[in-house]
Amino acid sequence: MRLDHVSYAASHDQISNVLNRIGSQIGTAFVDGGIHPKFGTRNFTAPLLNGQYIEVVCPLDHPATDATPFGRAVKKKALEGGGWMSWVIATDNIAKIEGNLGRKSVDGQRTKPNGSILRWKQIGVLEILNDSQQPFYVEWLGTDHPSTDGSPYAELKEIHILGEENSGLKLLNKFEKFKLEDLKINFLKPINDITGIKEIVFEIKGNQVRID
Repeated sequence: MRLDHVSYAASHDQISNVLNRIGSQIGTAFVDGGIHPKFGTRNFTAPLLNGQYIEVVCPLDHPATDATPFGRAVKKKALEGGGWMSWVIATDNIAKIEGNLGRKSVDGQRTKPNGSILRWKQIGVLEILNDSQQPFYVEWLGTDHPSTDGSPYAELKEIHILGEENSGLKLLNKFEKFKLEDLKINFLKPINDITGIKEIVFEIKGNQVRID
């Protein structure tokens, strides 16, 4: 288990500005990731070093947006003004997490503009709807991965989360193989009972960039 990507939600009207702002800060252009037809969302991705990436996602005017947990989570964050929505953990054994949460994972897929199809399973989005300090989990089906789309220059170094460590790492603490590597996850006191990612620190050629 390792950090796979971080997800930033924006409204359809905001997304161009967000892509330009974050892309310029990390020195990497975002690429069109395509539509999540099952979730009623659309995303753009930018690769990071260490096989990770940033996703910027927006809700669509589609019935699936309100009918699925991921669509609702994206729409909720976008309506709140946008921002970091979640951190996402990759696993090669999502069945173990299904057992801990007591439900099955959800199949996801999207077709990239070049026609290739990405497929994965995900679980834990229901939890972030109620407690956004939590991560959710993916298992990729196949060898293609968004971190290979483009040329990465930035490395994700720190995630600052409003919340409590015991709660934010509640499920992760059950797994001994989660690898932080050089990543630091810092939990800060919630502000007005608001939890979730406050900012993320990236490093580019020895210089640190903080993005909220």
